Amino acid sequence: MVAFLTGFSLGLSLILAIGAQNAFVLRQGLRRLHVLPVVLTCAISDAVLIVVGVSGFGALSQAAPWIVDALRWMGAAFLVVYGAMAFRAAWLGTGAMKAEGRIEGSAAAAVATCLALTWLNPHVYLDTVVLIGSVAAGQEGARAAFGAGAVAASFTFFFSLGYGARLLAPVFARPAAWRVLDIGIGCIMWAIALGLIIKG
Repeated sequence: MVAFLTGFSLGLSLILAIGAQNAFVLRQGLRRLHVLPVVLTCAISDAVLIVVGVSGFGALSQAAPWIVDALRWMGAAFLVVYGAMAFRAAWLGTGAMKAEGRIEGSAAAAVATCLALTWLNPHVYLDTVVLIGSVAAGQEGARAAFGAGAVAASFTFFFSLGYGARLLAPVFARPAAWRVLDIGIGCIMWAIALGLIIKG
C-alpha cells in the first residue's frame, strides 16, 4: 500500500501541470465532445508508458538519443501548429459552445489529436518512462504496486478533468470566456514548443 500511494502521489504531481494534453482534455470536457474516448486515450497512453518505465526500459533514451531529438522536433512543430489554430479560433470566435448543444468534430479526429499531443511530447517520456521508471527501480519487491499507483493517478486525473470541466460550463456560456481559454491554450502550446526548441 505504501508503494501504491507513493506511485499515486508521484504520478499525480507530474501530471497536474497544465500542458498541451491537459488543455485539450479541458477543452473537450467543457464542450462535452467525445469526453470518454479522449480521457481513455490519455489514461491508457500514460499507463502504457508507465508500464514501460516500471519494466526497466527507461534506458532506451540513453541507448538511442536520436529518438528523443526526433520526438522533440516533431512535438515542437505540432505544438506550433496547434497553438496557431487556438489563436485563430480566439480571433474568429469559433471556439464557443454551439446553441442547442450540437456536436461537431468526429471522435476519431479528437482521439487523433489527443494521441499526437501525448506521443509527440518528449516531456511525457521523461515523466513516465524515465522519471517514474527510475523511482520504480528503487521500489524493491513493490515495483508492480508502485506502477499501479501511478497508473491509477493518471486515470483519476484525466476522468476528473474531462468530466469535471462541465462544472465550468456556465462560465463558458459566454463567447468571451472561450476567447480567453483559446488564447491561454495558444500561449501554453507555443511556450512548450519554445522550450523544446531552446533545449535543442
